[in-house]
Amino acid sequence: MGWHREALTGFDLETTGTDIESDRIVTAALAELRPDGGPGAVRSWLLDPGVPVPAEATAIHGITTGHARRHGLPAAAGVAEIVAAVAGILRAGRPLAVMNARYDLSLLDRECRRHGVAPLAARLGGAPGPVIDPLVLDKHVDRYRKGKRTLQALCAHYEVELAGAHDAGADALAAAGVAVRIGRLHTSVGSLEPPALHDLQIRAAADQAASFQRYLRRTSDPAAYVERAWPLVPPQRERAGGDPAPARATGRGGAPRPA
Repeated sequence: MGWHREALTGFDLETTGTDIESDRIVTAALAELRPDGGPGAVRSWLLDPGVPVPAEATAIHGITTGHARRHGLPAAAGVAEIVAAVAGILRAGRPLAVMNARYDLSLLDRECRRHGVAPLAARLGGAPGPVIDPLVLDKHVDRYRKGKRTLQALCAHYEVELAGAHDAGADALAAAGVAVRIGRLHTSVGSLEPPALHDLQIRAAADQAASFQRYLRRTSDPAAYVERAWPLVPPQRERAGGDPAPARATGRGGAPRPA
């Protein structure tokens, strides 16, 4: 059958900004895509992040500071629920589709550490997986295609419906939909078992980051550093060799963006 012909769960966060070390979760969702392509169960969270939600972030996902404070779960409780639900899927060996996983999963990791909640790596006994990242896969199978690679752009390219961009549930479902389309169109990734596909993406993400770093150093910033780790960026104090923090935070499209 293949992973792309089975149910697949997508995961998404909407946040206060793009810095994985300091920004906070505002909303999160796990959304299942059924084998027939229809939407399945959705579980979503609204959190009070404990800090003001910047106007730039509100303009994207629509959640104001006041709304989050009135209706959101306390951040620590919400983060604990989210990470437990994500860990449950991965512990069962089921793949998780996450657009630009190194952003969402790393920010979730930092939120866990901030609130004294056991992070994914501790719950799973190692790096989270298997993860299927539509951004990494799309760059791998269609490296030289021109144009943007945001979630909206990938949905348009792969003819996947995105009903309400920057709604965590809609984005999570769309991430799963794009992953499935890539798997069905490209047997080089669709034929792999999820653990092997996960390993391929580790290598592909590192190669893509190195290529982007070379481009930045050649065109704009001789000291640019682009993080190679995927799907989880280690906390700065744990990075081997004293690697600097990423030169820029990256959002869902793999380029700087608010929230």
